[in-house]
Amino acid sequence: MKVITLALLLALTPAAWQNPQGSAPTTTAPNTQSASPVTQNAPLSQKGIDRIIKEVHHELVMLPFYGVFDNLAYKVSPDGTVTLLGQVSRPTLKSDAENVVKRIEGVERVDNQIKVLPVSPNDDRIRRAVYRAIYGNEVLSQYALRAVPPIHIIVENGNMTLEGVVARQMDKQIAEIQAKSVPGVFSVTNNLKVEEEGK
Repeated sequence: MKVITLALLLALTPAAWQNPQGSAPTTTAPNTQSASPVTQNAPLSQKGIDRIIKEVHHELVMLPFYGVFDNLAYKVSPDGTVTLLGQVSRPTLKSDAENVVKRIEGVERVDNQIKVLPVSPNDDRIRRAVYRAIYGNEVLSQYALRAVPPIHIIVENGNMTLEGVVARQMDKQIAEIQAKSVPGVFSVTNNLKVEEEGK
């Protein structure tokens, strides 16, 4: 089953993220409490899955506190289960994400596996410093103009992961160099995707 990363989807066209190729069916016990109009035990059609993916994407992007220090991803199963993944810096964002997704028509169950990052003044300092280093860079400053900047900075106990998407391989390398330049960063994992590679 393909995991869909929100940071990556923010840079793609709707047609590119509406088709979750490779989704494998999963089974769960029947939900007798469900008020959903979807027939119980009947797997969703590809069209139904595509619609849920589109709506989950929209709802997560519109969360008021979703930002550059969070990374949200999800997958949709044919049985109507949406699995939420990723890391967030605020506990409320985890519960907010679950609440908006479970209201979507056709969603039978939400498996919320979002990790809440530990509270750490040092991690907060690193987040701010890396944000300035990346988005203050002359080459990368163009990315700061978007509503949710596409380079997401995930920090946990001094270890950093860069998630999201950039236009060029060079931008990916510069982001990593800028992140590594910040004092107190123990490690940098660069998971940035490059748009030109997907074409």
